[in-house]
Amino acid sequence: MECVFSGIVNRFSVILPYFIGMRTFYNTLITFVVVALKITALFNKKMAVFVKGRKNVFDQLASKIRAEDNVIWFHCASLGEFEQAVPVIENVRKLYASHKILISFFSPSGYEIKKNTPLADVVVYLPMDTKRNVKKFLSHAHPNMVFFVKYEFWPNYLYRLKALQIPTFLISGIFRKNQLFFSKYGKFMRKALDAFTYFFVQNSESLNLIQSLGYKNASLSGDTRFDRVSQQLKQNNHVTFTENFTKDRTSLVCGSTWQEDEALLLDFINNASDEVCFIIAPHKIDKEKIELFKNQLKKKSVLFSEVNKETTLQEFKILIIDCIGLLSKLYAYADIAYVGGAAGNTGLHNILEPATFGVPIVIGKNYEKFPEAIELKEKGGLFSVSTPEETTAIMEKLLYDISLRKQAGEISGNYIQNNKGATEKITTYLKQNFIEK
Repeated sequence: MECVFSGIVNRFSVILPYFIGMRTFYNTLITFVVVALKITALFNKKMAVFVKGRKNVFDQLASKIRAEDNVIWFHCASLGEFEQAVPVIENVRKLYASHKILISFFSPSGYEIKKNTPLADVVVYLPMDTKRNVKKFLSHAHPNMVFFVKYEFWPNYLYRLKALQIPTFLISGIFRKNQLFFSKYGKFMRKALDAFTYFFVQNSESLNLIQSLGYKNASLSGDTRFDRVSQQLKQNNHVTFTENFTKDRTSLVCGSTWQEDEALLLDFINNASDEVCFIIAPHKIDKEKIELFKNQLKKKSVLFSEVNKETTLQEFKILIIDCIGLLSKLYAYADIAYVGGAAGNTGLHNILEPATFGVPIVIGKNYEKFPEAIELKEKGGLFSVSTPEETTAIMEKLLYDISLRKQAGEISGNYIQNNKGATEKITTYLKQNFIEK
């Protein structure tokens, strides 16, 4: 995630410089937030996981990393950034076979799912960005090399990495004009960028922005997610129950949906032809919310957890996936994909997963921060909707205009193939500058 506190800093930046320095303000603020989080954790289960998970980080590091170990550290905000890092981690493992891989997460949604990933020797939560935590974390981890993914900019970590002269890289980086770096009060954040040995950025806008600050150690490498999702085509994507459910029917896979997405889809689902079947994979497995949505459905539906050998799946029109870990394979069975997150303000989920299977994609209206969605919409492989009526109209068009559906799907598939290669560019740089030398 972008620096959690940048929004707060921006709001106060007009008056604060008259009283205290921005760096002092940041350190005061983050100390206050750490205390506030601990109090909030007493009443909020999600925050309790966030706080509790960080209690034993230093013990974990001490037990798994020895003083003589060589360590390469990857930091990912959450699950999406981890998936972005996977192809780079795999290549780095080959380049540095004797090194231990440390992966840290900011969010429970990343850590709890990937804490046992075989790609890493150590997986931990990232301690909050206080000076004390930073010094202790880097002392225990003593990394030889560090990779931050997308837009994780924690100034105290970056200042310390710079002081220790540890090679540090940003991969699949994204910069936007509204970030604190580009504010007249963002000097302390701009200075933190000095820690980066090299910036591998996703798009031309990001490259122009970072270069406008005077950083020439940057290049347009692209997004490693394209490499990651393209690997899915080489995997075994066979799912028996899905094959039985979708057989001889047009299938719509709705992935990572929130309540706002389900509100857009409900009328269309309830009134769709019986020749259409739906697979719905909510972003959060919340039994009460799933049951609430299920009660609004007029067609016969079944939960994945209810399916057994005796279940005749063809009797049902809607299959609700109440577990995690299946979605990337389910898209292989889609004729049309709806990807959630953009109907509300939670953030658009991964549209590249269905795109790699050559599937036309429908999303909500809030996608302006997602360049891949903007590009794919301009090319004609993705469609945005903002009302139930618009949703029904575009879904019916894609259902019954087979030529349009095929064309949009081909555009999506080609978009993935044409944008691969970011991982290789990063790997080549590492070979030329840190291995061959």
